[in-house]
Amino acid sequence: MILNQNSKFIRYFFVALFLVSCLGLTQCQPTSTQAAAVKTESVATPSSDQAVLELSHSISRVARKNIPAVVHIEVTQSQEVNDPLQPFESNPFFHFFFNAPPNGPHKFKRELKGLGTGMIMDAEGDILTNNHVVSGATAIQVLLADGNQYEASVVGTDPKTDLAVIRVKVKGELPHVSFGNSDSMEVGDWVVAIGHPRGLDQTVTQGIISAKHRRGILDPTSYQDYLQTDAAINPGNSGGPLLNLNGEVIGVNAAIVSESGGFEGIGFAIPSNMALHIAQQLIATGKVQRGWLGVSIQDMTPMLAKKMKLRIDKGALVNDVVQGSPAEASGLKKNDIIIDYQGRAITDAASLQNEVANTANGQEATLTIMRDGESKSFKVKVGDLQTAVKKMAASAENRMGATIRTVTEKEAQQYGMQEPMGVAIEALQKNGPLAAAGFEVNDIITKINNIPVEGVESFADIVKGLPAKQSVTLTAIDHRTGQMGYAQVETR
Repeated sequence: MILNQNSKFIRYFFVALFLVSCLGLTQCQPTSTQAAAVKTESVATPSSDQAVLELSHSISRVARKNIPAVVHIEVTQSQEVNDPLQPFESNPFFHFFFNAPPNGPHKFKRELKGLGTGMIMDAEGDILTNNHVVSGATAIQVLLADGNQYEASVVGTDPKTDLAVIRVKVKGELPHVSFGNSDSMEVGDWVVAIGHPRGLDQTVTQGIISAKHRRGILDPTSYQDYLQTDAAINPGNSGGPLLNLNGEVIGVNAAIVSESGGFEGIGFAIPSNMALHIAQQLIATGKVQRGWLGVSIQDMTPMLAKKMKLRIDKGALVNDVVQGSPAEASGLKKNDIIIDYQGRAITDAASLQNEVANTANGQEATLTIMRDGESKSFKVKVGDLQTAVKKMAASAENRMGATIRTVTEKEAQQYGMQEPMGVAIEALQKNGPLAAAGFEVNDIITKINNIPVEGVESFADIVKGLPAKQSVTLTAIDHRTGQMGYAQVETR
C-alpha cells in the first residue's frame, strides 16, 4: 500500500512538472482542436480590422469630396429692443442732465451676429441652408473652404420647412454637393455630418441614422419628416449636409434635442428629397407652392380605432371636408380613412400633409381610403394652398369684419416668437366686430376661445365653426406695446 501510494505520488509529481514546464515554454504544441481555434482567430482578426479600416476610409473620402462645397455663413441681424432708459424718461432731472428729448424713442436697434452652415447646390453659387440661419438678416457673409469670402443675397425662404436658399456671385464655377435619395436610407445606416459648430470650420462627425419620420418635434404646424441621427451636431451645424457613405447629401442638419444646449446624441435633419424639392422651387420662383385637398384630418390610432370599432389603426382620419374643395369634388367624406396617396402608404396625418404639399397645383392624384370597412380609390385634382387660404380668409373677413394676413418673421422676432404664429390684422371694417372690440391694424390674434391660431387657414377654419351672434374670447398681441391681452368679440 505504501509503495503504491508512493508510486502514485511520483506519477502525479512528474505530470505536474510536465504541465508547469509546458506552460513556461513557447515550443509546446497545441492539440489539433486548439490549433484550429488559433488558426480561426488569426484569420478573423485581420478581417475585422479591414472592415474598420474600410469604414474609416469611406468617411475620409466623403469628407474630402464635400468639404470644398460646405460654407460658413455669418449673419448680421438688427433687433428692436426696449430702451433701458425708458423708466427715467418722465423724470425732468433726467432730461436736464442728459439733454434727452422729453418724447424720445422708446425703442432702439442693436445688431446681433449669428453663425451657420450651408452647402453649395450648383456651379452658379446657389447655397442651401436653414431658414432660421438667415431669417431677418440685414447682411450675410459666406466664407468658402478656400478662404474666400463673399456677400450673399437671399433667393427665397420657407419657414414651414425651415429651409432657405441664398446666392453668391463668383467668377468661375464653384464646387457643389450631389443629392441622394433620403427615402432609401435605413435605420442603422452610417452617415457623416459636416459643418461649423460654434464657429469651428470644416468639422466632420460621423454616426448612424437613429430613426426616420420624426414629426412634430419643434413646430406641429410645419412640414416635418425628420431623419434622426446620433452624428454630433451643435449650434453652428444648422444648414450643413448629412451625407451617406457615397458622399451624397441625404439630409440638411436642422435641430438638436438638448438639455445643455450642446450635443447629446439626438439630432435632426430635413430629408434631402423634401429639401431639394423646396430648394428648386425657391430658385425657380422665390417661393413655394403647395398642394391642397381641403380636408381636416387627424392621426388614426389604435385607441381611436377601438373607440370607432374599426379594424384599421393607421392612416389619416378625415374630420371634415371643406365646401368647394378638391376633396369634396372627388367624393371624400367625413370619417373616411386615407391609407394611400399616389402609391405611398399613409400612416398618419403628417405623412398625408407632406405628400399633398409636394404635389403640383392641378395634378391629378390617386387616393385609397377605407370606408365602412371597404377599400375604395378616388381621383382628386389637387388645388393650390395659397389660393385656398385667400378664399378662406375672405370668408373669415365677413364674420369678423377684418382682413387678416400671415405674421411676418420680423414681427415674430419682435414679439419673441420662435416661428410666426397667429394672424395679423391687415385692414378693419369701421363698424365690424373686431373694430368695435378695440382692435387695430397690425394687432396679432393668437387664440380664439383658447384654441391656438396657427395661421390664416387655421383662423378661417376656427371662425367658420363659430355660431352667429356669439361672444368669443380672442387672445391677441397689441402691436403698440407688444403686450398680450384678451378681448370679447361678438361674431356676425
